[in-house]
Amino acid sequence: MKDQKKISVIFVCMGNICRSPTAQGVFNKLVEERGLEGRVSVDSAGTHAYHVGEPPDARSARAAANRGIDLSHQRARRVTVQDFHQFDYVLAMDSDNYNHLTAMCPEGSEYKLRLFLSFAPHIEIRDVPDPYYGGVTGFERVLDMVEEAARGLLEDVEANLAQTVR
Repeated sequence: MKDQKKISVIFVCMGNICRSPTAQGVFNKLVEERGLEGRVSVDSAGTHAYHVGEPPDARSARAAANRGIDLSHQRARRVTVQDFHQFDYVLAMDSDNYNHLTAMCPEGSEYKLRLFLSFAPHIEIRDVPDPYYGGVTGFERVLDMVEEAARGLLEDVEANLAQTVR
């Protein structure tokens, strides 16, 4: 019997305390609900080192907890070139971080890099807005967008998992 195919996903924003940890938590929950924990690994990181080692922003954690999503185990880290080798999907939360990731992306790994909201084409914007300097409603809006894109991403991941392992 062949080994089951495994997929790894990393979400990337600027500081890794609001948007990308939220996406990690939402996607982890979907993966668990589908029983795919052993086949899909999920992480998040930031393009900047402002908050390395810190937990997610309390407002993000609270908004997520209100939807049954636990972010408490996460700690911010900075994205590295090695992440392009380790992860199958490198998903930028916005265009600025996408551009930063493009600049550090090793040759041959460009196909892994996408804007996260590309998995929710019905959402009319491409960038998940940074809620850090806004009010509570910004965190709810981010969660709404992330949940939509995470469902689209899960469909894509499941299709990739279904492909025959070579």
